[in-house]
Amino acid sequence: MSSSPQRRRRPRTVAPRPDSAERVAALAARRERRLGLLPEITYPEHLPVVERKDDIAAAIRDHQVVVVAGETGSGKTTQLPKICLELGRGIDGAIGHTQPRRIAARAVAERLAEELDVELGGAIGYRVRFTDRELPGFARDRHDRRHPSGRTPARP
Repeated sequence: MSSSPQRRRRPRTVAPRPDSAERVAALAARRERRLGLLPEITYPEHLPVVERKDDIAAAIRDHQVVVVAGETGSGKTTQLPKICLELGRGIDGAIGHTQPRRIAARAVAERLAEELDVELGGAIGYRVRFTDRELPGFARDRHDRRHPSGRTPARP
């Protein structure tokens, strides 16, 4: 057996948590601010996803995971985020939408912003490595990125 010196661990420091009443008040104020930024949601009538909007909304509301399959051009990419927004998702957090390529992420965000008649970077934004286009107060609040311990994780 080799005898190696034992390492001493430094004691962990824990960031002080804000008073719960202050935190609740701050979260309520943020929620009100975000509710005020919500655009009017409209749907193009000709898309197949819109024809099943109520069924899709019920599935999203009632289940943690929902798989929506449809033909190319049926409206899955552009209409599902709007259905989620109409259900109240995106008020206390963000609606995440992944795309395989940088250009696709930007194009989807631009299309949603255009359909909802809002400026890109406000209620609708996108985040691609090295190229963010979002309003700090809505799309990603600094508090949203905090770990339960109060530490802010490093950006990838």
